[in-house]
Amino acid sequence: MKYLFIVQGEGRGHLTQAMTMEKMLLSRGHEVVGMLVGKSKARILPDFFLKGVQAPVRQFTSVNFLPSAKNRTADMGRSIFYNLVTMPKYSRSLVFLKNAIKDSGADVVVNFYELLTGLVYLLYNIRTPQICIGHQYLFLHKDFNLPHHKGFSEASVLNLYSRLTAIGASRHLALSFREMPPDHGHNIHVVPPLLRKEVLDMTPTAGDYIHGYMLNAGFATDVMSWHKEHPEVELRFFWDKWSEGPVRKYDDTLTFYTLDDKEFLRQMAGCMAYASTAGFESICEAVYLGKPILMVPSHIEQKCNALDATRCGVGISSDRFDLSALLGFARGFRPDEAFPAWARSAEEIIINELETCI
Repeated sequence: MKYLFIVQGEGRGHLTQAMTMEKMLLSRGHEVVGMLVGKSKARILPDFFLKGVQAPVRQFTSVNFLPSAKNRTADMGRSIFYNLVTMPKYSRSLVFLKNAIKDSGADVVVNFYELLTGLVYLLYNIRTPQICIGHQYLFLHKDFNLPHHKGFSEASVLNLYSRLTAIGASRHLALSFREMPPDHGHNIHVVPPLLRKEVLDMTPTAGDYIHGYMLNAGFATDVMSWHKEHPEVELRFFWDKWSEGPVRKYDDTLTFYTLDDKEFLRQMAGCMAYASTAGFESICEAVYLGKPILMVPSHIEQKCNALDATRCGVGISSDRFDLSALLGFARGFRPDEAFPAWARSAEEIIINELETCI
């Protein structure tokens, strides 16, 4: 079968999921005919993705959530205004996606949480079956139990956004930290996370440094403030501040890196603990490698990720990079023994879902 991927380009998680799924499909004799990736001025498509996939990559302008003035959290008000002002750009992108799907000859479109995919299926008569995949669809599951809020809430906006991404989808694959029964009422099938073979093959070691990832560089203030009080603890953090170069050595025990996926995973495998802005993919990698986790969500999606992970007992959540709390949690931490087997079952479960969707 032929598959066309449409990928949200925000952050790291959806990109690595697409890379992993391509390898799985190719190993089963299928073909990935293209990767269509949403882009914005705020993000650069990393080399690890461009060099790590075989299918041709094409980019299109898509919705982007803007950081706040302090470059820490997603500013929903500014994001909505910005996206309304730039709507003509999205109109061109919708036409691009419609034509790309039609010309690809794909049997199935796999949508990695890209909003414009759902809008294309809403506005045009697209007959190619679509499968949506992402952790966000788990929040729509009848058994997930998001905290209830009366009236308008960030969680309700997130779930509305998720439904919009999935317009026209024949199946929703909800990536999850743990097994759950399907929600047939919402056509949600719960599947393992898409961890790459490089992660599955890693042997973790217990180093003496804290590893971290910040989607927005504004969180560096927290890290540097903590570092000044605890210079004896080595910190190695990855961020999106490309203007600083690939490696910025702040001093002997604090180093910032721009995102290099192989180096990121190497540092992950050897750390004593992991701190991040609660992206689903890197949390799963840390859980698989048995690392205690501090999650500092920068928007509602990451808050839901953190809620799910804390319920599973694999980490703690905070509104800032409180590395003292992370070290305290690490002292009594025990890895999740069931998660590695669940993660390793991903290929069999997910490919079966893709092969039986039409």
